[in-house]
Amino acid sequence: MSQTASKTVVLIDGSSYLFRAFHALPLLTNSDGLHTNAVKGVISMIKRLQKDYPDAQMVVVFDAKGKTFRNDMYSEYKANRPPMPGELREQIEPIHNIIRAMGLPLLIIEGVEADDVIGTLASQAESSGCQVIVSTGDKDMAQLVDPHVSLINTMTNVFMDVDGVKEKFGVPPEHIIDYLALMGDKVDNIPGVPKVGEKTAVGLVAGLGSLEDIYANLDKVKELSFRGAKTMAAKLEEHKDQAFLSKELATIKCDVELEQPLGELKNSEIDKPALLELFKTMEFKGWIAELADAGEASAKGSSTASAASSETSADGSSEGSFEDNEPAVSSEKGEYEIILTQDGLDGWIKLLKDSELFAFDTETTSLVYKEAEIVGVSFAVEVGKAAYVPLAHDYEGAPAQLDRDEVLAQLKPILEDENQKKVGQHMKYDAHVLANHGIELKGVEFDTQLESYILDSVATRHDMDSLALKYLGYKTVTFEEIVGKGAKQKTFNQIELDVAGPYAAEDADITLRLHQTLWPKLQKHGSLASVFSDIEMPAMPVLTAMESLGALIDADKLHAQSAEIEQKLQQLEQQAHDAAGQVFNLGSPKQLGEILFEKLELPVIKKTPKGAPSTAEEVLVQLAEDGFELPQIIIDHRGLSKLKSTYTDKLPTMIAGKTGRVHTSYHQAVTATGRLSSSDPNLQNIPVRSEEGRRIRQAFIAPEGYKLVAADYSQIELRIMAHLSNDDGLLKAFGEGRDIHRATAAEVFEVAEDEVTDNQRRSAKAINFGLIYGMSAFGLAKQLGIGRNEAQDYVNLYFQRYPGVADYMENTREHAKEQGYVETIFGRRLYLPEIKSRNVPRRQHAERTAINAPMQGSAADIIKRAMVQVFDWLPDSGFDARMIMQVHDELILEVKAEQAEAFAEALKQRMQAAAELKVPLLVEAGIGDNWEQAH
Repeated sequence: MSQTASKTVVLIDGSSYLFRAFHALPLLTNSDGLHTNAVKGVISMIKRLQKDYPDAQMVVVFDAKGKTFRNDMYSEYKANRPPMPGELREQIEPIHNIIRAMGLPLLIIEGVEADDVIGTLASQAESSGCQVIVSTGDKDMAQLVDPHVSLINTMTNVFMDVDGVKEKFGVPPEHIIDYLALMGDKVDNIPGVPKVGEKTAVGLVAGLGSLEDIYANLDKVKELSFRGAKTMAAKLEEHKDQAFLSKELATIKCDVELEQPLGELKNSEIDKPALLELFKTMEFKGWIAELADAGEASAKGSSTASAASSETSADGSSEGSFEDNEPAVSSEKGEYEIILTQDGLDGWIKLLKDSELFAFDTETTSLVYKEAEIVGVSFAVEVGKAAYVPLAHDYEGAPAQLDRDEVLAQLKPILEDENQKKVGQHMKYDAHVLANHGIELKGVEFDTQLESYILDSVATRHDMDSLALKYLGYKTVTFEEIVGKGAKQKTFNQIELDVAGPYAAEDADITLRLHQTLWPKLQKHGSLASVFSDIEMPAMPVLTAMESLGALIDADKLHAQSAEIEQKLQQLEQQAHDAAGQVFNLGSPKQLGEILFEKLELPVIKKTPKGAPSTAEEVLVQLAEDGFELPQIIIDHRGLSKLKSTYTDKLPTMIAGKTGRVHTSYHQAVTATGRLSSSDPNLQNIPVRSEEGRRIRQAFIAPEGYKLVAADYSQIELRIMAHLSNDDGLLKAFGEGRDIHRATAAEVFEVAEDEVTDNQRRSAKAINFGLIYGMSAFGLAKQLGIGRNEAQDYVNLYFQRYPGVADYMENTREHAKEQGYVETIFGRRLYLPEIKSRNVPRRQHAERTAINAPMQGSAADIIKRAMVQVFDWLPDSGFDARMIMQVHDELILEVKAEQAEAFAEALKQRMQAAAELKVPLLVEAGIGDNWEQAH
């Protein structure tokens, strides 16, 4: 082996990092339920070493399965180690495969440990004049350290040379074996000498030397300065054989017979196709992006159709195994055009008119849809062929651009043509922006954000960059790469065209590629295509209209409420100081923790990752339930403070100057189950159970001459449970229009319905809703303030009276495990990647989700169907009404005051007809001058 003295060899102890990486990172899984945290941790450390030692020769070593020569020496060696968790075991093969694909030699030698292989390689490297870096977290390796061998713990970034070993252990590297022999090792079950700890071992070695020297001078042990030295000689004599056995067990073997010496273990080029395949399976987006850089993402194959064919869904089927005549979507960079002339625009307008479907995107001045103005537009009519039309770039030296108003006037007929089919990514935003310029976008047939969301809501985020990586293996140019970050971030109109043009055109191109990849996947599962086409896409223009219209609020009422809340907060703060017996900052977890757990000596229920007593919400709730005063005051203070900052202070500042109304943003592709969420403001989280929360709803008011009508599905998830479970008792109760909670109470408590007490009905309500949300008997006991056994009796009685519900729950759990997903009534799927997890809490959470998701998802589907039907009905209904908000299972509309009564009845009929269940859908509608009155 001919190597120069400057050559560095890095020997990586893979086995030492396996458990450390597994426990250091949270349990991560890909969309198929394969655990990935250890893979992520180990490969991250190897990649870091490659970065730190780019010119080094690297070898990765792992322990082999089975026993080693040390087990022959001592049968109890490592006997106390628990079996490897299944969640870790399943990650070993992927780790090995990735390392090989990275071009790194991987050694697994039977009969010896990784330490011995590394010791042997280190010896060979030294003989060839190399410097050696051993990457490990194992203290035993310190015995290898010398002027040419150093250790680095890549997890802690601790580097250890000869001096470092002395500093850490108190003995030099050549005596580490003696130190370990005396102390023993509980992890490896090396016995050592009883009662010899770190300080005693250091004292013995520092005073007398090696184990052999110590035993040759036992009479001198009593003269050493460590505690217990006077009696230690006898203990050493008694356990002499054990000490020397321990030294033999702790000694790293440096002469292992290797099929290939170090000189033949060459680092090779990475296998990009294999590595990309592995990273896609693991869903490591950042590393996919690294490989995809410079147009190399297509290394896996010539098309993303072939790439997609290997993606396996949770039910084990290949999501991408389409017919040969499906579109092949290249993941190579496209040819993009920047249009600065009328002739160029004319040519593209003709292409758009002649196309069956084109991708469209806008570049704007703001992400806030009400404020955004168009800076440019982009199109793609076929994969790899896209163009950007800059319209308002105004940086110094910007070239002449076509007039924005004139270009938009030419595009208006195409964009407003329902028969001119279009695809976009999050087209609701583009519709708003175009509306700001007087264009009503129509003909939106597809939206890739929603296609991905319907395909698998939990597989990935549904932004373009994430989708391109997951489904195309394509690294897009990100927005922040173009405009920068933080205070120095530019707006898009300030970006030079040679940068802005390719970025914008790529957006349209990638949108088209994504559609051609995702839509066939949805079509393969007809119910998913139906959810997309019949529910989500029709809901988009409804949400757009609601967002554009906004809601009217009474700013003065909110200002007054803020002032009142401020007074209450001051009172609560004083009460907290009184309860604590001192002044402190209620917003400081540290100060609060000191008072609660040190001064007041309240029980510590939970600790933070750093070991401090937790003051989290659930801890305070439990302490408050146990009767402690201060935790309840803190809970009340936190709740009011959040209400004030989030709503009463903030809502008035969100009133748009142009409309005088507040405009939320509804999100279709965020929640796992299909429910809508909203932001700026979040309408879904306004409290309804507290007086202050209800007063916030009073600030949402009807315009003069109008009323608000709020229509809410009654007990919709329980009705869906009755439909899905087909339980005779539930079907009968709902079919007869009985009070379901009173009916349940009568069944569970075995009394006549007219004899059910309020307390019994309250308990039945907790059971009804608790069970569909997966509440345990323990949780039910806590909610009702009863014993766990009594709560379990309630649950047992419930399932006896409603056996169909019990069967449904059990069957749903089993089907979820078999398929990897559950479905709503209308065919929406929710994948459950942890339904087979060996981690019991995670698996149980997935099982609870499996039971609840079909109900919550079906309710979401029904309210969306109702919104679409009501929206389509309103223009020709004869009513002066408009939909302004959707919150949970409730629709809120503004209606001409004199029409409100008739409208409420008509609305109820429309909403009740949104789905046909085995039980009646019931809608309750209220009328008022504000949302609280109507609700």
